[in-house]
Amino acid sequence: MTSVEEPVRPGGRVRDAARTKAEILDVATQEFARAGYDGARVDEIAARTRTTKRMIYYYFGGKEQLFTAVLERAYEAIRDAEQQLDVEHLDPVAAIRRLAELTFDHLERHPDFVRLVSIENIHGAEHIAASGKLGRIGSPALDVIRRILTAGQESGLFTADVDAVDLHAMISSFCFFRVANRHTFGALFGRDLVDPARREHYRTMLGDMVIAYLTAERTAG
Repeated sequence: MTSVEEPVRPGGRVRDAARTKAEILDVATQEFARAGYDGARVDEIAARTRTTKRMIYYYFGGKEQLFTAVLERAYEAIRDAEQQLDVEHLDPVAAIRRLAELTFDHLERHPDFVRLVSIENIHGAEHIAASGKLGRIGSPALDVIRRILTAGQESGLFTADVDAVDLHAMISSFCFFRVANRHTFGALFGRDLVDPARREHYRTMLGDMVIAYLTAERTAG
């Protein structure tokens, strides 16, 4: 792609790059989550940010790169939350419950992230696979889970032979389903999974399920 010179605003002043890019990513996140990758239009994103396609191409290179940047920022947000999680002072049972609650809270607060992940799965995770940044992000949660599992197993509290990735999937699956399948589940069963009146019920239930699995008595054989 040919290089694009940095656009300037009327009067000749270059817009603040960080602010402009953040604004574009905010609107692009909403547009991709609303319309999907194929349905989203760069023209619409430009109009809503009071900028131009030329500006977007200058900063991101095109629609595909913009969507990748949206995904990168969305994953970085949850990774940052995981890195700030402090459970070192908690016993293993309380620590794993806190980790599950963090995932529950984050996905509830960021339904656009859930929709973006669903869209990327439809596309076979091709943007994630092509992103060098996402490949390096990893998951701080996995390191936390490993430490909690080790402490729980050494103390005899945890009896399950489970690795961190499987447990991460177990926690994420409930939190993701609750947001992603809200409408279909409600239409089929008449229950809103994100009803505020039942929020604490589901939040507690998630922790109870994880802890019950980790601490259940197991027979040899």
